[in-house]
Amino acid sequence: MQDYGEFDYVIVGAGSAGCVLANRLSADPGTRVLLLESGGKDNYHWIHIPVGYLYCIGNPRTDWSFTTAPCEGLGGRALLYPRGRVLGGCSSINGMLYLRGQAADYDGWRQMGNVGWGWDDVLPYFMKSEDYYAGKDEMHGEGGEWRVEEQRLSWEILEAWKTAATQAGIPETQDFNRGDNFGVGYFKVNQRSGWRWSAAKGFLRPALSRPNLQVMTHSQAERLLFSGKRATGVEFLRKGAKSKVSAAREVIVSSGAIGSPQLLQLSGIGPGALLQQHGIEVLHDAPHVGGNLQDHLQIRCAYRVQGAKTLNVMSSTLWGKAMIGLEYALRRTGPMSMSPSQLGAFAYSDERIGTPDLEYHVQPVTLEAFGQAPHDFPAITASVCHLRPESRGHVRITSPDPSAHPEIQPNYLSTEGDRAVAANAVRLTRRIMSQAALARYRPEEFKPGLNFQSEEELIAGVGQIASTIFHPVGTARMGTDDQAVVDPQLRVNGISNLRVVDASVMPSITSGNTNSPTIMIAERASDLVLMAGR
Repeated sequence: MQDYGEFDYVIVGAGSAGCVLANRLSADPGTRVLLLESGGKDNYHWIHIPVGYLYCIGNPRTDWSFTTAPCEGLGGRALLYPRGRVLGGCSSINGMLYLRGQAADYDGWRQMGNVGWGWDDVLPYFMKSEDYYAGKDEMHGEGGEWRVEEQRLSWEILEAWKTAATQAGIPETQDFNRGDNFGVGYFKVNQRSGWRWSAAKGFLRPALSRPNLQVMTHSQAERLLFSGKRATGVEFLRKGAKSKVSAAREVIVSSGAIGSPQLLQLSGIGPGALLQQHGIEVLHDAPHVGGNLQDHLQIRCAYRVQGAKTLNVMSSTLWGKAMIGLEYALRRTGPMSMSPSQLGAFAYSDERIGTPDLEYHVQPVTLEAFGQAPHDFPAITASVCHLRPESRGHVRITSPDPSAHPEIQPNYLSTEGDRAVAANAVRLTRRIMSQAALARYRPEEFKPGLNFQSEEELIAGVGQIASTIFHPVGTARMGTDDQAVVDPQLRVNGISNLRVVDASVMPSITSGNTNSPTIMIAERASDLVLMAGR
């Protein structure tokens, strides 16, 4: 076995959190840091062109290409479940939307006993990383590593949808990131001048010149190493060779909401019966490792329109595609600079809800399924997701073989409350689409379809068209109760010198896209680690 010696900190996973940690922990030249990444370098050109997510998701060069277990709430369908497997992780293949969630999300974490994670606590960490295009104010930072810009495109049909949303009672907003995201407006994106801005670009690249930071790609962690219940290192497979490395201070697992619980379970930390089933010695019986899986399920409502320019039509001919490519080559604008969603809205599914619990992602394009060609008629998609689902799923190893994908069961729509919100979301979408601002385009719903009207019919229709929006969290949740996997300092309960730092530690999902909250978690975790090391 190849022995790579000893480092102070060994970080497993060079995704969004891992890149932040590598930067912050190696800032002290006296600290030795190793960053392990199972994927390769981020030198694939489609990573950097914003629309390139279409060629990165489902591509084994950049994606783990997971699949969920069949889900009863979706009529037994299984879904593709992308997770980044490349430097930058999901930030190299995701939708690039900069969203923090709501102040109430983090105050809720604090109310659960997670001291130091309230909105007033975490806002400075969001601002620390941020390089906001409009400059610094009381809610935004500048000069940080995490670039945030406006989108570089314009669609008449999206402007009309925005007006229709205001006519339906959703106010216009210029900023979803000030603690209360109620409103309709354009998403801000993690881009720089029309190029994707990933955590690898923002955080890792500036640190690569430091002699005390080493990055190993194509290095898949297979299990953690221990002396008793103290983490001492990592065993990994590097380019086909069995390898190991030791950690003098801490091992930090940042492999994401799927990879982190999988690695803990493979290492003997997890539900005892599950581990024994697969012949793994139980180091620490932790029944809730891999539980509490939460995700945003998006309902892809789709409408034919008339007299509107949409991407369906623009991309249907060689000439149209050539013009799209030329615009991007000359100006870094237009459809190739697009995030998957351009216009957003946060709204209420019910007047009794305290803060918005629905998020819209509106796009001037429709597809039968992700990765397929657009429909051959003008149409738009008004995707809507429930921000705070009640349904809870799990991640469980299926084999002691680290290369075997785990079982991912999100249990979408498994509660009466989630099903009711889904039905109300479709009703609200129909109300927006019926407003005067969209009348000239004569929108005609074809997904789920007007034949779905009753509560039961709407829930069935949602089950046919809904899919993940790729926000899994919560599978190694922090807390102070006996079901928590990590404590509020993100230390694994029952084990010393081991932390988990990524979206898996969220006790409840944020009310918005989850990538920038993961960056924030890693920023705060870096301070926690450094304070513990003094």
